[in-house]
Amino acid sequence: MSKLAIAVMVVLVSVLAGCSGNNGNAGTAANGNGNVTGGKENAGNAGAPADTEGGDSITVLVEGGSPAFAVAQETAEAFKQQTGYEVKIESVPYIGVYDKLNAEMKARAGSYDVATIDILWFPALANGLTPMGDLLTDEVTADLFPGLIEGGTVDGKPLGMPVWTNSKILLYRTDLFEDPKEKEAFQQEYGYELKPPTTWEQYRDAAKFFTRDTNNDGTKDLYGTTVFGLNNGDSVASWLDHAAQAGAGPLVVGEDGKANVNTKPYVDALDFLTKVLREDKSAPEGALNMASSETSELFWNGKLAMMLAWGHFFIPSNDPAKSQVAGKVGAAPMIGGEAGVGVVPGPWYQVIPSSSKKQEIAKEYVKFIYGKNELFLKALGVASRKSLFEQYGQKPEYAHLLALNTTLSAKQTQNRPVLEFWNEIESEALVPAVQAALSGKSTPQEALDEAAEVINEIQGQ
Repeated sequence: MSKLAIAVMVVLVSVLAGCSGNNGNAGTAANGNGNVTGGKENAGNAGAPADTEGGDSITVLVEGGSPAFAVAQETAEAFKQQTGYEVKIESVPYIGVYDKLNAEMKARAGSYDVATIDILWFPALANGLTPMGDLLTDEVTADLFPGLIEGGTVDGKPLGMPVWTNSKILLYRTDLFEDPKEKEAFQQEYGYELKPPTTWEQYRDAAKFFTRDTNNDGTKDLYGTTVFGLNNGDSVASWLDHAAQAGAGPLVVGEDGKANVNTKPYVDALDFLTKVLREDKSAPEGALNMASSETSELFWNGKLAMMLAWGHFFIPSNDPAKSQVAGKVGAAPMIGGEAGVGVVPGPWYQVIPSSSKKQEIAKEYVKFIYGKNELFLKALGVASRKSLFEQYGQKPEYAHLLALNTTLSAKQTQNRPVLEFWNEIESEALVPAVQAALSGKSTPQEALDEAAEVINEIQGQ
């Protein structure tokens, strides 16, 4: 195992956190692509920025324990040999990256030359970032997934170079879906062939079919699927995935600036999730109170037939040291609704604070890391360059990349809205709405009507 893989093993083992809409409030423990957050710092560098007034060094700010941290460490010596500049790494917990950059924007002290950030932070940090359109050449752009450049663009200015992107796809038990007896029974019950589902209807059918009591003790011990618990932002992200599949767009707020979450695609998506959970009972009891770690462990312990999960979950799912179903897990593109396949991806970007006093060498570093994009794939299981997804996707251990390629390229795949008050919108309107509907306290329409009112109030509409 390479040093890089060892450095980020905690990420691959603990890929348990969900999407977060947080744009800077302390206490957030989950980021926008399913990567574990906030756990590790580099004791030798954290809290000790380099002298940025002079000297042949640049300071790079990253999340501790993340792929960005591992790649920065792995490549520091090579960058020094190429340019003569030492790379000084400051690593902090997830939300610490935002907090330090936000403070830097106000102080303009030149403490950081490059940082790796969550897409969620662009609206709040945009005014303090250097445009890098000159780095996004035609060659670079042609090798990036649709929407990646847009995701790092504010007011027409490209502010970030993508380092990886990710989305949810379908992970499923091949030993169940390819079992001749299961296929025969499914055909008899539903009238069509059992295969990894591609539509909402097929997904519901397969989930119901595999929910059962396997040892005849009167208690269900295998469930068709699960839902993301309401104690993390993934519940909202999952609902928005399905809203996109139902034809939503633009997401959450229309072009007129008013909330559109109570229109048909959003209601249909929430109704779909509610039926899977409450009507079909295809998810485990108590699923709404489960953290992502618990739902993942259910799948790894053979208690789930399917899981809509971040693409890189495929890797630990097939690791015998972590998973009882290793070698029996397949990956397929995200399911599609009436408008087809669609997801809300979770990309991360390298950015350059405009306060950096070493703009040119900072850009050299961003270009250098882009050239090493393969290292992110080896560390986390995802990258930003389509060519790498296509190349590595041919290998069985990276089979999830082909499913991700299809999903990220789908016409309904789209970024979260670039909204100044996204954090408030998510926490005060969207999370309560999803929670109310999935718990049965309100109908999807009622919950989203109330959410729309709250969003318009937050937006000043």
